[in-house]
Amino acid sequence: MSDFMISLLGWIGIYAPMALGGVGSVIGCSTAGQAAIGAMLDTESGYGRFIGVSAMASSQVIFGIVVMFTLNRPITPEVAPGIFAIGVLSGLALFMCAIYQGQCCAASIHASKGKPEIFGLSIVPAAIVEGFSVFVFIFALVVSGGIPKV
Repeated sequence: MSDFMISLLGWIGIYAPMALGGVGSVIGCSTAGQAAIGAMLDTESGYGRFIGVSAMASSQVIFGIVVMFTLNRPITPEVAPGIFAIGVLSGLALFMCAIYQGQCCAASIHASKGKPEIFGLSIVPAAIVEGFSVFVFIFALVVSGGIPKV
């Protein structure tokens, strides 16, 4: 494989966590936001909590931005494969976490509009998914520390 292609993979790896985390956050927040809008039509109060929960999936883009800055370094054929692997795999994990967190938030909104007293418990699955995205984030930061900054 040419040095150009290897370098290209390295650049993809740098931007993948931010791009994939961002797309996942858009999908997750959109899913939960649509549920929040629907819940507002069916309830007389508590709109703020629905909007707040619908924004939970936005954290993955923040994690992706930090990972991107951590991976940002001169791209050489020696470091490009590691940057590509960490960037793309952490980006995909953040992408999936954001989507599934949005679905958990949407389910929480649907459940709590009919039974408001379960609101706190109903967001626990979304918090668990958030925990997995934090694991991905920390793993990417730790592993990227082993890649030389040439």
